[in-house]
Amino acid sequence: MSLLVVGLSHRSAPVSILERASLPADTRTKLLQDTLAAEPAAEATVLATCNRIELYADVDKFHAGVAELSTLLAQHSGVGLDELTPYLYVHYEDRAVHHLFSVACGLDSMVVGEGQILGQIKDALALGQDLHTAGRLLNDLFQQALRVGKRAHSETGIDRAGQSLVTFGLEQLSQATDVDGWARGKKALVIGAGSMSSLAAATLARAGVAEIVIANRTLARAERLAEILREPGGTGVAARAAKMVAVGDELGRADIVVSCTGATGLVLTGDAIEAAAEGRDGTLYLLDLAMPRDIDAAAHRIPGARLVDIESLADASADAPMANDVDQVRGIVSDEVAAFGAAQRAAHITPTVVALRTMAADVVASEVARLEGRLPGLDDKQRAEITQTVRRVVDKLLHAPTVRVKQLASEPGGAGYADALRTLFDLDPGTVASVSRADLNDADVKNRGRV
Repeated sequence: MSLLVVGLSHRSAPVSILERASLPADTRTKLLQDTLAAEPAAEATVLATCNRIELYADVDKFHAGVAELSTLLAQHSGVGLDELTPYLYVHYEDRAVHHLFSVACGLDSMVVGEGQILGQIKDALALGQDLHTAGRLLNDLFQQALRVGKRAHSETGIDRAGQSLVTFGLEQLSQATDVDGWARGKKALVIGAGSMSSLAAATLARAGVAEIVIANRTLARAERLAEILREPGGTGVAARAAKMVAVGDELGRADIVVSCTGATGLVLTGDAIEAAAEGRDGTLYLLDLAMPRDIDAAAHRIPGARLVDIESLADASADAPMANDVDQVRGIVSDEVAAFGAAQRAAHITPTVVALRTMAADVVASEVARLEGRLPGLDDKQRAEITQTVRRVVDKLLHAPTVRVKQLASEPGGAGYADALRTLFDLDPGTVASVSRADLNDADVKNRGRV
């Protein structure tokens, strides 16, 4: 089996396609279930953010896997396969590992170095674990991606290469590097209470806005976020919750609006924005971080309103300078990809080595039993000494070959050593498979506890 990723992102597709192809939570669940039901895939998970949709799978056939995953993405996104295909990219085996590690470090983000992607990778792994679609390969891969991302942020200055999408968006919205000075004293409306909206609310609170209103379809979530913002240990800003039906009224009172919901239709129409912008003294600032969009693109043409959306951010980020630390992160990614590949190849032969040692132990037990039948006069001490001697002989004979075969198997092209070992010692494939299943179950329990 081999790792395959098929996806599209802001680097490969226009925002109009990404917007149409976005996957709500229930659609992601169905996509993973259908992927596992498909012939080529043994395990799968999906990484879906505001600017990328990627389906990861362990497949036994490359071409069949690409065709099946592409078809499934098209079916569940609602974008026709012929229309979607030109924007899809494919990464396989080590290239797929390299891609995910680069994503985890923020190298493939719209804003280079942003750290929010780590939370989204964690969510993708958790979804695969909850649905039991992520097995040992994807558990190992995504856990390691999280560690690589954290290492990049702790060992380099990649954070200086870019900010979070929220901060970058506010800078573009204000057209100023001093967001705090621009936001101070303004009234803000944050629509949505998810992770991105929460980050936006906290960022605005720290920037010194006078008031924040949180509007959400589930009022309890909005109230909880408002409570957190009001806490003395939090930001201490004046914050309150509002129902979604009150968004129109709140819009008229707000200076800054940030929206990031999972809605499939527009949350703020052009007419509502025009009515809110008309007759006001200052500009109505609108930041749309949702995919598909929450705010009508017509706002770009409304006098008195300024809209920054994902499309605007994509254009602006293309001109952002790269930090020197990016090269360091690329070096970390390359080293970690090599180490991950070596570990996976070494792990691939472990069940065969375990099966070989199990067979050797059975042979020792059988021969000792036969000896006891032929020499019934042996006392316990003699029997124990003979048994220990036979075991030491077998262990010494097996030690060098098994250590060496693990070393050879960890090198590129070393996958065939497991087959050679099984053939040379005539190992039962069923025994090897049972060791693999037991190892997978143990790894699954351990990995689920680490997310």
